[in-house]
This record gives sequence, structure tokens and C-alpha cells, in this order.
Amino acid sequence: MYVRTVGPCSDLFLWQIAVVAVMCKPHRCPHISFTGNICVYCPGGPDSDFEYSTQSYTGYEPTSMRAIRARYDPYLQTRHRVEQLKQLGHSVDKVEFIVMGGTFMALPEEYRDFFIRNLHDALSGHTSNNVAEAVRYSERSSTKCVGITIETRPDYCLKRHLSDMLNYGSTRLEIGVQSVYEDVARDTNRGHTVRAVCESFHLAKDAGFKVVAHMMPDLPNVGMERDVEQFIEFFENPAFRPDGLKLYPTLVIRGTGLYELWKTGRYKSYTPSALVDLVARILALVPPWTRVYRVQRDIPMPLVSSGVEHGNLRELALARMKDMGTECRDVRTREVGIQEIHHKVRPYQVELIRRDYVANGGWETFLSYEDPEQDILIGLLRLRRCSPQSFRPELKGSVSIVRELHVYGSVVPVSSRDPSKFQHQGFGMMLMEEAERISRDEHGSRRLAVISGVGTRNYYRKLGYELDGPYMVKDLYGPGMD
Repeated sequence: MYVRTVGPCSDLFLWQIAVVAVMCKPHRCPHISFTGNICVYCPGGPDSDFEYSTQSYTGYEPTSMRAIRARYDPYLQTRHRVEQLKQLGHSVDKVEFIVMGGTFMALPEEYRDFFIRNLHDALSGHTSNNVAEAVRYSERSSTKCVGITIETRPDYCLKRHLSDMLNYGSTRLEIGVQSVYEDVARDTNRGHTVRAVCESFHLAKDAGFKVVAHMMPDLPNVGMERDVEQFIEFFENPAFRPDGLKLYPTLVIRGTGLYELWKTGRYKSYTPSALVDLVARILALVPPWTRVYRVQRDIPMPLVSSGVEHGNLRELALARMKDMGTECRDVRTREVGIQEIHHKVRPYQVELIRRDYVANGGWETFLSYEDPEQDILIGLLRLRRCSPQSFRPELKGSVSIVRELHVYGSVVPVSSRDPSKFQHQGFGMMLMEEAERISRDEHGSRRLAVISGVGTRNYYRKLGYELDGPYMVKDLYGPGMD
């Protein structure tokens, strides 16, 4: 790790990105055909007690209710949610989609194209004939699509699925892992192996995607210490090491196989206090380059027969960490906006900090601008040296890829060494310059690619990047630079 001092900063303005969660139509889980059933804990789906819901949802979550009201029409879901956010006072200049509702990539290609096309058209106002046309118009829309996140499974995260998702404008994947133990995956009827999880992470990162894992502590036949051990493995084993985490403690919901086990005494949830302890221990393990997006599901408590009993589990776990003398240093906790809201602190002495680690067959560099004294994060960049197994033609050869660039606060820095330079250059541009230097001088790469949201491509064009397939790409060795 190294640091470079930038100097004191002032005038903080938070980026505002409107998150629009949408749901695809209800469909059966794809692994029923070869396992004979769904996962033991999974509610929802067309064959469940919640017949109008999508797989793994009850129909009573806020996103589910909006989707049902719109009859799962992607265009209406988007327009209604954007208008609702406007009325609540949110900026909707930048929109990030999250596609929920079970395994989207298991649906027929024709339906998937229809769904994604309508998401883009809902922002641009254009009526497109295909995904490529929708993406072109979305790129020029005044309401920018800065990213699309798609929920999937490891067995629906193969090369053909990844290529399709790149064409959609997707930049982040949420992969259902649930457990790193083969026996637990088998006993809960996951329908895939842990090896498939590792392979999906490798393929996804080599294609440039950010990888967020869904994990479920308190599954049957695990226990407290084994739960802690699996998260140590998850964060320390290079075969895993996700960029983000959604922590979903197991819930017992009527109509599931787990409900029958619980009702007959063959499964028992952790006590509320023990669960808070466990989550606190897990959060203390999270490395500084990982973001914890959620700590519990938003299934209404009256539908939960056993499991989480508090709606503020993260807050309770963070309070317990203070008692334990530990701290959570994930990306979200250290974000400048979160720090300002919860602790009334603002960054002062900002430095460029670099952390290198190995993950999923590649060399990862996590660059960030931080105030290390106050542990405040202003912006980050994820750089990967593509492995020889990269399957995308744009990434073959000597190519590095930026998997994420995110500035959480637009901050005007001042430097006594060169004040004019820093006053006229944002943190995003400085992070990109450092990524280009590392790619050229340390990776030995001749090109740097960026997986970019459709609506942010023009930002990279201003930095000298050009569209190559789904990526923005720049030659690092211009004429006379060899």
C-alpha cells in the first residue's frame, strides 16, 4: 500500500444517483428441472403461497408491490419510480437499475431483450426496435443510465450470459452464493457447486464486472463458529473475494421447506442477540475494498416466522462492534456522505491510497482518495490486470480494465505544490490517470479498457477513450511513446 498526499479539501457536494429497482415477470426457478425443487429457504414464485410474486420474493416488498401494480411492465415500473423519486425531491439525472425477481438470465432471450430495451427507452423517450438501438439512444438521454445491476446464479453467469449482459449495458452482477460449504449447498438444494461460484467470479471479473455476493448466515447444519469461518474464507481466499456483499440472515417463511423443518423442530434460528453478535463479527472481517450493500432483506416482519426480529440489524451490529472494540471499514461505512450525515465530519487532508491484492486469477488494485486520519472515503477505482483466461476479444493481449470508478463526493482539492492543477481536475480524472500509469508501467499493458455505464461513456470520451464493443478503450502507447 502507498499513499500520496493531495491536501486539504472543501466545498463538498454529494453525487446523487437514483436507484430504480425493477422486477421481471414471475417464472419458475431454472434448477427445478434437474434438482426437482427450489432452494429449501426460498419463498415466492408461481408455485408458492405467494402466487403473484417472483421467485425468492413474497410480493409484499416495496419493489414487488410496485412491480405488481405495473403488471411487471418494465417501462411502467421505470417511469412510475422515476416520477415518484422526483416528487420526493431526489435528483433523477443519473439512474442506476437493479433487475430483480429471480434468475433473469434464465428467461428467454426475446423476453430479456424486450425488458432491457424498455428500461433504456423509459429514460430516453425513444421507442426502439432492439437492444442496440435502445442503448444508442440511452447514451444521449438527458437522464443518464449510469449502470445496470442484474441478479443471477453462478450457473447463469457463463460466457454467453456475461456477453449478453455487457450488451445490455450492465456493469455489476449480484450472484447468489449463500454458502461456501459444499454440504450446505447440497442440503439446501442450491443446484450448483461451490466450484461454480469460484468460476463465475473469475469469468465475471475478467469481463470487467463488479461482483456482489449474496450470503446467508444461519443456514441449517452450520452453527455460529462455522458461519464465522466461512466469512473468513470468503474474504481471504483469492478464489472468492467479492467487491460487494449483501448479507441476508436466513428467514423462516411459510410455504418453504425450511418452514417445515422449523415447525417440526429440525431447524432453529439463532437468538436475536446471537445474530447481532454474528453480524458484528462478520462486519469486522470485511476488507476496506468491499462494500456491504445490505445486512437484511426487506421482507415484512409479519411474514417471518423465525429469524431476524429487528428491522435495524446493521445499526444494532455496529453498536455491538463498539462494545467489542472492533470497527467496520467497508466502503459504505467510510463513504464521505455517510460520515457527514452520521458523524458530522468532513474530509480535510486527502491522500491517494493504493491497496493491491490477488483475486480470481487476477491482479487487483484498489485506488482511493481518502482522509486517513478520519477514515473517510471520497472516491475509488478498481483496476484489474486481465488474466490470460479473459474470453472477450476486446480484452485479449496486454489489456488492463477499470471495473469501477466512483466518486462519492465532488470535492475541490487544494495543493500547495500545484494548486491550479488540482483545482481544475476532479478526483475521477486523477484516479484514471493513476490507473493508466499502473497499467502501462507495472502491468505492461498496451491498452486500458473501462466497463462503463451507457450514460457515462461521454465522460471517458473526454479522457481520450473510444468505444470498442461494450467497453471504452484507450491506447496507452501513442505515436512515439514506445
